[in-house]
Amino acid sequence: MQNTKKIDPVRIKALAMDLDGTVLTPDARLGDRTLRVLKACLNRGIGLIFCTGRSLEGAEPYRAVLDARGPMVYFNGAKVVDMPRGTILSQTLLDKAAANFCVDLSRKLGVYCQIYFPGTQERPGDLLMAEYRSEETALYRDHTGVDAVIGDLKEALADPRCTGCIKSMFIAGPAQQDVIRPILSEQFGGRIYMTRTYGAFLEVMSPEVSKGRGLKLAMDHLGLRPEELIALGDGENDIPLFEIAGFSAAPANAKAQVLAAADFRIGSDAEEGAAAFLEALFC
Repeated sequence: MQNTKKIDPVRIKALAMDLDGTVLTPDARLGDRTLRVLKACLNRGIGLIFCTGRSLEGAEPYRAVLDARGPMVYFNGAKVVDMPRGTILSQTLLDKAAANFCVDLSRKLGVYCQIYFPGTQERPGDLLMAEYRSEETALYRDHTGVDAVIGDLKEALADPRCTGCIKSMFIAGPAQQDVIRPILSEQFGGRIYMTRTYGAFLEVMSPEVSKGRGLKLAMDHLGLRPEELIALGDGENDIPLFEIAGFSAAPANAKAQVLAAADFRIGSDAEEGAAAFLEALFC
């Protein structure tokens, strides 16, 4: 369905926004027009709920420049945090057995793998760890601003203080992902959630995780109804957002199945299509 729903701007109270590929430009910036429009939405009383695959650290520069407040959905829904207070509203961890299997598979196939470990009392803040530095390490650091600590992932997972991880991530091309995905599906079936983000990122999380579940928790926290919300996203991991929100929009650069699931098709991330869409509604 495309452009068949009518949005009453007066009734909209919040935007559930994916970052990469949607609100951000292809070089991971908040464009001038986007920044101006999102600030105008905030001034109008419309809340901004980030719904991103990024970590809190990787998304914080964008939240801070907007001074957006309230529950934010990170790690594709594995973590929901009330910002800027930093209060964790929800955290869902991947089982250690699945994470260990990912490490073994990465070693066997020679494919880069990294793992996010949750913060502890001794070490506040989430920890990204990889087993070696490579082009993939640099790609992730340059894209998100988060650098990996190098160490033995199997040893880290074996630590008795580790009860699970936020997510395991393979950074690999499409051909390698086509090998990895069926192996993981055969081994775990519905006991893991897999999603491809930002092209080269194949993320493995708890089956209880999705952006949709994270958004539902944020909506309950804020007392929002679906008809008061617009979701914007470009990836397969954003389709659950569309199922929760009353209205949905996908940029022209989104994959075909995402465009088919959205109510509105808007301009691409390169042309700040999200900003143009919101500007027409609210400014």
